[in-house]
Amino acid sequence: MINNHFLNTIFKEENFSKEDLEMILKQYEKITFAKNDYFIKEGNTANYYYFMESGFARSYVIDLEGNDISTKFFSSSDIVIDWHSYFLKTKCRENIQAITSCIAWKITFENFMKLFKIEAFREVGRTRLVNNYFELKNHSISIIADPAKERYLNLIKSKPDIVQNVPLKQIATYLGITDTSLSRIRKELADSK
Repeated sequence: MINNHFLNTIFKEENFSKEDLEMILKQYEKITFAKNDYFIKEGNTANYYYFMESGFARSYVIDLEGNDISTKFFSSSDIVIDWHSYFLKTKCRENIQAITSCIAWKITFENFMKLFKIEAFREVGRTRLVNNYFELKNHSISIIADPAKERYLNLIKSKPDIVQNVPLKQIATYLGITDTSLSRIRKELADSK
């Protein structure tokens, strides 16, 4: 039996037969990324998705004015993926880049499809996809409907590790504000303590 502590936290033994779990774990390959390495670049097609064991990464796009805008952050236990590109074999419209050094476990599309016949594996994937969708939807609505301070407080509450480990300029673009506005919000919060 392959024993990988990290992957065993994703694919819990009680949810899989011993044979299924062994087959699943064998499909993943450990990979490391140095700070600023790319998981995938815009214009390429995603051939892997990754479970992040440690480190921080982000997806970003360059807007029409040439600004670098963060669209999502990834940390431990997250799936690092461009869903659209991976499943539909289209070119990525964003970049996914390591913010720190990262350890991840990758799986090819072909190996992923082999595992799809395992019902419990499909359920883990479906749950993560749905959670990802809701996170994206909530963020989209928040950018439109919530004040900047509330968006920042929600990020602190939901992902405190991101706020502590990601450059403020990247956090500001993710929140849809300038880094000056973010500094002002952080100062207000510090002063109110």
